[in-house]
Amino acid sequence: MTLAPTLPDKDDWTVDDLAQLPPALRCELINGRLIILPSPTFVHQEICIGIYLALRQNCPRGLSPSLDLSLEVDHRNEPRPDVLVVDPARGRRSPLPIEDAALVAEVVSPSSTTRDQRDKVKLYARAGVRSYWLIHPHRDRLILTERTLVGDIYQITDETDDVFTTDVPWKVTIDLPALLDHCIDLVGPPEG
Repeated sequence: MTLAPTLPDKDDWTVDDLAQLPPALRCELINGRLIILPSPTFVHQEICIGIYLALRQNCPRGLSPSLDLSLEVDHRNEPRPDVLVVDPARGRRSPLPIEDAALVAEVVSPSSTTRDQRDKVKLYARAGVRSYWLIHPHRDRLILTERTLVGDIYQITDETDDVFTTDVPWKVTIDLPALLDHCIDLVGPPEG
């Protein structure tokens, strides 16, 4: 039996501290807080893959969608968005510089709600990420909220639970009801 490593008891973590952790530990650093990321659910991953596949269509040369990569922001922040669009030229590097991110998307889970809707909104805006999507899985629908950077703050430019279409960072269409139906076809309807 392998025992989990004991993590130092710290209130303020830095990216230097992350280098001392086991490389297999899924974590992110937000405002000096170390967040150990739980293993995602099957439905969460299917939603991420659906978003990823929609982004692959019409993707211009020099950009590429990806899943679950760490982004280098500053000494106290290294987020790990669910889906992102980056310049693949530095694809052998981890973490990637946040300046390479044209879009970040988070699929909100019960444990990430505050972090995704408050902390990361401010963090990504401050870092200059042009587009931030939040996908909220609900019992009977998916809601996608698109935020576009205007100056140094995000403005909500769209929110829908239907077919989502945008031109930022390029022409993308996601049929949210079809994506939810796909998940339900795979795992069955939500319990309760």
